[in-house]
Amino acid sequence: MAPKSSFSARFMKATNKLRMFFGPADRGTTSGEIVYRDDEAQRSRQQQLQQWDVVRNADGSTYLSARKPRG
Repeated sequence: MAPKSSFSARFMKATNKLRMFFGPADRGTTSGEIVYRDDEAQRSRQQQLQQWDVVRNADGSTYLSARKPRG
């Protein structure tokens, strides 16, 4: 009886077979320009964030606190 191969060996064998169909993993770069969308959804999220203040503790942790109305 042949020894059973390890899980990692079986996984690598399966991914090598899938590589025939999907090709190798893509290697991209992070040096590209960041594009920000200024659409309705983004403006809505920005408006929702205006109701919160960020409070930073001495240990570096942060949390949100409801902003007090001015006036």
